[in-house]
Amino acid sequence: MEAFLKAVEIAGSRLKLAELIGVAGSTPGMWAFRKKVPAEHCPAIERETGVLCEELRPDVPWEVLRNSKRRPRKATA
Repeated sequence: MEAFLKAVEIAGSRLKLAELIGVAGSTPGMWAFRKKVPAEHCPAIERETGVLCEELRPDVPWEVLRNSKRRPRKATA
């Protein structure tokens, strides 16, 4: 939760974080209560605050997801 609190601090508030990432204003409060940020929201939080997905959710294999985006696509005829 420390990384989430850091993201909130960088954003300015839970409400501001919610606005930045496009979720309802109450959503970050629910994450704080549950002590877990859903993995699908981590990339947006990282983009807007600089707090890494790996910090927000160390249990998710981010290296696999990040590497899969870097693979070049095969050209189709």
